[in-house]
Amino acid sequence: MRSTLRWSASASLALALVLTAPAVAQAKPTPVEKNGNTTAVARTSDGRAITNEKIAGEVARFWTPERMANAVDLDLAKSPKATESTTRAPKPDGPAGSVAPVRPSVASGADVGIQLNESAVVGKVYFTTPNGGGASCSASAVASGKARLVMTAGHCVHQGAGGQWYSNWQFVPRYRDGARPFGTFVAYQLAARTAWINSSSYDEDMAIAIMHNGGNWGLKVVETVGGHGMRWNWGYNISLMTALGYPSNLGGGESQYFCQSGTWHAGAQQIRMWCNMTYGSSGGPWLQEYNDQNGLGFINSVVSHGDNPGNGQFDGPYFDDDIKSLYDFAEGLSPA
Repeated sequence: MRSTLRWSASASLALALVLTAPAVAQAKPTPVEKNGNTTAVARTSDGRAITNEKIAGEVARFWTPERMANAVDLDLAKSPKATESTTRAPKPDGPAGSVAPVRPSVASGADVGIQLNESAVVGKVYFTTPNGGGASCSASAVASGKARLVMTAGHCVHQGAGGQWYSNWQFVPRYRDGARPFGTFVAYQLAARTAWINSSSYDEDMAIAIMHNGGNWGLKVVETVGGHGMRWNWGYNISLMTALGYPSNLGGGESQYFCQSGTWHAGAQQIRMWCNMTYGSSGGPWLQEYNDQNGLGFINSVVSHGDNPGNGQFDGPYFDDDIKSLYDFAEGLSPA
């Protein structure tokens, strides 16, 4: 039976419980920082840089159905050790901006049966912690010119203050009950906001992975499944937001679930919505104008943490110019 973390678990407890394998040697990636963003080349758990298709294929094969089934859903409750802005006043908005969603450029020919509010763009990510355990989060592909970006929470790529990057990082779009209808995609590079990496800032709990070609057809991830759009500086109060993810409290993390609610200011640089999804949904997108006919919308935040475990709410970072900076940074690092 799948191991799960309590939504109320602290970050340190989460990492302690995630152990499912002996510790392995891990080379610490050399980070590169620019404009408040930090990146490192994705690595295997034995420290090799995942810079070619051969090593990426090894990572894809590493994630056997058994390892995926045993991966622990990694989530963070609201911890007093994490940092956030000291003011509760909303951060001033800059000009509102958008990136349009895109449909896949190829017909897959492989479908496990589309369900209402289940998006091919959303999937599960699997990764290895520095102690050798397997863990998982939610994520989604996001539209960009180079078609390689996958967006998730910062704590789904890096441990935060004093921690390390995760390894063997893999994205499985529209995973359901063991099925991988589009195959898997392995990360080439991981990028997160420096404030998350240095101080576990909830205000900056967001990340983007740059993916190798992969899947069933050896293509880019956005070519294969499409990509959500993105919006920033659209305000804290959105009348209807749809969150998608893989919560263990609903379906055991084996299929996508959704919730819908208006959003409001949660204090600091964060927004909040009503939702009964808990652990496993971390990194899943909060979407404006979600279209359940094509599975596309505009990402306006990602699941970060439960505000008060058990009260049916969760928080995400407010998408302002910081997410646009991270998006541009990752796109600039992405191979053509």
